[in-house]
Amino acid sequence: MPRPSRRLASTCIGTVTAGLLATGAALAAPDENRAEGSGIAMGAYLDFGPSGVARIPHLSRWLGGKDIRVGHTYLPGDQWAGIEGRVSFLEDWARWRRADDDRMFVLNVPMQARNEARVPDQRVARLIRAGAQGQYDEHFRRLAERLVSLGVPDTVIVLGWEMNGVTYTHRCRPDPANWKVYWRRIVDVMRAVPGQKFKFDFAPNRGTDAIGWTKCYPGDDFVDIIGMDSYDQGPGETFDDQISQPYGLQKHVDFARAHHKAISYPEWGLFRRGDNPEYVRRMLRWIEQNKPLYHTITDYCPHGVWQCKQNPQSTKVFRGALTPEVPGPVIPTPVVPTPVVPTPVVPTPVVPTPVVPTPSVPTPQVPTPQIPTPEVPTPAVPTPAVPTPQVPTPTVPTPQVPTPQVPTPQVPTPQVPTPLPEPSTAEPSPVLPSPEVPTPVAPTPGPLEPEPEPSPEVPEPGTPTPEVPKPSPASPSPVRPAPVTPSPAVPKPQPTPAKPLPQRPPLNSMQWCVPINFGEWLSKLVGKQSVCIKIDLGEGSGFWPF
Repeated sequence: MPRPSRRLASTCIGTVTAGLLATGAALAAPDENRAEGSGIAMGAYLDFGPSGVARIPHLSRWLGGKDIRVGHTYLPGDQWAGIEGRVSFLEDWARWRRADDDRMFVLNVPMQARNEARVPDQRVARLIRAGAQGQYDEHFRRLAERLVSLGVPDTVIVLGWEMNGVTYTHRCRPDPANWKVYWRRIVDVMRAVPGQKFKFDFAPNRGTDAIGWTKCYPGDDFVDIIGMDSYDQGPGETFDDQISQPYGLQKHVDFARAHHKAISYPEWGLFRRGDNPEYVRRMLRWIEQNKPLYHTITDYCPHGVWQCKQNPQSTKVFRGALTPEVPGPVIPTPVVPTPVVPTPVVPTPVVPTPVVPTPSVPTPQVPTPQIPTPEVPTPAVPTPAVPTPQVPTPTVPTPQVPTPQVPTPQVPTPQVPTPLPEPSTAEPSPVLPSPEVPTPVAPTPGPLEPEPEPSPEVPEPGTPTPEVPKPSPASPSPVRPAPVTPSPAVPKPQPTPAKPLPQRPPLNSMQWCVPINFGEWLSKLVGKQSVCIKIDLGEGSGFWPF
């Protein structure tokens, strides 16, 4: 509702800024009707240029550290150069916006030059048609490029604000159809600039004004936010009237919800009715209830509450509602000692526990099954038959039978007559003495120890010596007898193959048997075994003298 000329003229307020800050610090404390904390972005229009940027931290301190997240200013609409953004103060606002990612820069952009020159409707209609035909596209392309180059490509553009009224040259009523076409062209041109992220805010006046604002709505594809400027003035006498009137606050919320758009309140404040704390209180509650994307109060006289001293009661309400609640000092609760009342000890009667006898259950005897042990038959091991060599000479070799650690009993040695030598064409040999036959050793029972098996080799017969040594109980390995060099006159006897023993019992034969001990376990299986060596001196041996 306020005119930009009034906003631009507000720069004179900077001369009294220090006094206003001091005055604001002395205002009353917040009252009990405070708004609940929320994430709604809040700001205030403090001035269009650098002084407006500089006042933001002071307003924050005045509100007890309230985070001022919205910076709001206007482009001048007297010439196209201003609408293109060729003004130096944009750099100050861009610098403030870039300092914090959570901040929001809101920029009101006129749609026509000479925007407050009271241009008649017929002239406005011709300007609207020219814009719909694209004659002003270049101005808005330059503005978009300027904002992107300043690092504020996500600026909220409040384009052609309060278009349903009668104040501005960019008003809608002279030609609503072409006005909507003109809006769409501007949005398309600015969105075509690389790097842009603009949001376009469609913000009419509250109420019907010159035309119902829904008749100027350009369409969902060209609008991101549906806003509303709402000051304390007619139509409507009370705040409830402002809610329920045609095209009022409730219509605004319902229309935005139906089109799935966020809402905003780019301008609000006091106007025609002076200091009105009830309006401020109700407007803040309405904002908190409906959760707009952002809201900014117009803060200069007669609208404001911080830079305007003529609205002290409204100022008190505004400050009390928006100042963050600071927790008060913690008052310790006095500790009242609780008297200790002794608890009387009541003896617990001892009740004897009856002894219940445990029944004895006999354990059944399970017989153990007898598993018969299988008898393993003892295999019969045949006694190896050792052939008896035929000794052509009177020398009878004494076999070496190893019997470790076994005492040898003496067996009487039979006298063997010396046989007559056979006639030979050679020189007769001298008669050699008869050899003494070694006494065979009979086994003596002893402990079961393994005994070595006798070697099957039969010593080669040689010339008999006068004495034949008896077997020695030394190592079990067989000892080969040393060969005896025969006399030069006696030819060396040649061994003859062993003849099979006759089936009948030999006469005058001699036999030596040595028991074999396989140990206790194996002896049970094979029985007692022995190795026997037999020397036959019977008739067929050639040594039978009778």
